[in-house]
Amino acid sequence: MELTAATTIRRSASEVYTFWRDLENLPTFMAHLEQIRVTGDRTSHWAADAPFGKGVEWDAEIVDDVPGERITWRSTGNADVPNAGTVRFGPAPDGVSTEVHVALTYDIPGGAIGKAVAKYFGEEPHQQLDDDLRRLKQVLETGEVVRSDGAPWGKRARKEFPQRPAQPLSDAELAKGADA
Repeated sequence: MELTAATTIRRSASEVYTFWRDLENLPTFMAHLEQIRVTGDRTSHWAADAPFGKGVEWDAEIVDDVPGERITWRSTGNADVPNAGTVRFGPAPDGVSTEVHVALTYDIPGGAIGKAVAKYFGEEPHQQLDDDLRRLKQVLETGEVVRSDGAPWGKRARKEFPQRPAQPLSDAELAKGADA
């Protein structure tokens, strides 16, 4: 599967690049990432959620790194989800903001069947990437991911299936917390 997405962030390219290059920041806006552990200057170990409560892990290496401009990576070894991609940071027309362009390729576990099942359960990869970039923009421009009353605990709210329309939580729901 090949995915592309872009967003404009009202921060300098060097700021956006620096935030992204600190790989341990990525789970703050990429909903399916649980953890990234940096293992070397250009290597890291990734852990992510997959459909049906499964987890996937892989090692990755940065193969091209131009500060303030681009980062290119690929998975290594026997990755659960072989992947590769590039994120580019460039000036936006306003002269203040940065355009962020992501190109990602990966093998979906289960092939075409896995893709269909994921889409059925609301895990459409193109939408996920767009949502991740929207959250990146929020984090860099406001300092946090904006949460709605309908999903105050962010990505942990995915466990509440099926979701209901946004509405205030009852006192009992608030008392249960995100792990209920």
